Amino acid sequence: MFKLEARPAPSVLMSWMSPLLAVLLTVLCGALLFAALGKDTLAGLAVFFLEPMKDLRGWTELGLKVAPLLLIAVGLAICYRANVYNIGAEGQFVVGAVAGGAAALYLDDGIGGAFVMGLVLLAGMAGGMAWAAITAFLRDRFNASEILVSLMLVYVAQLLLSYLVYGVLRDPEGFNFPQSKLLSDAMLLPILIPGTRLHLGIALALLAAVGGWLFLSKSISGFRLRVGGMAPAAARYAGFSARKSLWTSMLICGALSGLAGVCEVLGPLGQLTPSVSPGYGFAAIIVAYVGRLHPVGVIFSSFVMALFYIGGELAQSRLGLPSAITGVFQGILLFALLACDVLIQYKLSWRK
Repeated sequence: MFKLEARPAPSVLMSWMSPLLAVLLTVLCGALLFAALGKDTLAGLAVFFLEPMKDLRGWTELGLKVAPLLLIAVGLAICYRANVYNIGAEGQFVVGAVAGGAAALYLDDGIGGAFVMGLVLLAGMAGGMAWAAITAFLRDRFNASEILVSLMLVYVAQLLLSYLVYGVLRDPEGFNFPQSKLLSDAMLLPILIPGTRLHLGIALALLAAVGGWLFLSKSISGFRLRVGGMAPAAARYAGFSARKSLWTSMLICGALSGLAGVCEVLGPLGQLTPSVSPGYGFAAIIVAYVGRLHPVGVIFSSFVMALFYIGGELAQSRLGLPSAITGVFQGILLFALLACDVLIQYKLSWRK
């Protein structure tokens, strides 16, 4: 019978290499999956992993997916480094989209401008922060589990979005479809590369990653937050406030998730619909862990996850696979990462 024994000195190199190993294992499992489904293995892998990167349009579409994933994952990495397990970034994303989208609809005069655009982005961030503050308050005041509270609030946020797009925000000239009116071109985020859909959101996401790294590694607040996550007893002894770390990390994550939400509305969508997010908030949890909870590391992992989204869409159209193929690859990646991490910390031995 096998048992797990703790390794006396886990390999630091392997702990950093395990995300790469997990990606390779995911590719291998994907090849086996294509073979089991009766598809050409090499052709399937090429469609899933290479086709999205064959031209400029493919790269820009990847960037379009990277932007929300990276924004949310940076916030989640900060939360998890503080030992605050926020699972509800999806809800904060949705409320940010609602708040920013509503502000854009109200301020849309066909002229726009940097000031108006800034107000709309701030409205989205404020919406995400407000939604995250509910979880932080209940954890702070009543010691409620932030895992359960933040997760349950996701469904409330989705129902709130549906209520609004079926009600007061519905386009009166939209033939009764549950969606807001289209925003004017002046309210949409600037396109970075002409002829593509890649917008300013990717630049904001990269700035957020750099800002998150500076916050965690170069600031006193970030140092206190990291110490509180790694050694709560030592943080209490040093006089660091766990309450402050909770609020700081949750509000930062809420702001970044809300920014991701409003960027989707002002970017590829151009309006509010009942399905603003294809699950970015949940996928970003995997992104954060594959990126080793490092704001710069999540740039790599958000690219991998974006590749899964685009590759999954191509696999549906080219290979006739179901839409669940994207979630299957996401699950395989998470399982492979967890397996690698366990075997880095423990070794298998035979117990007689």
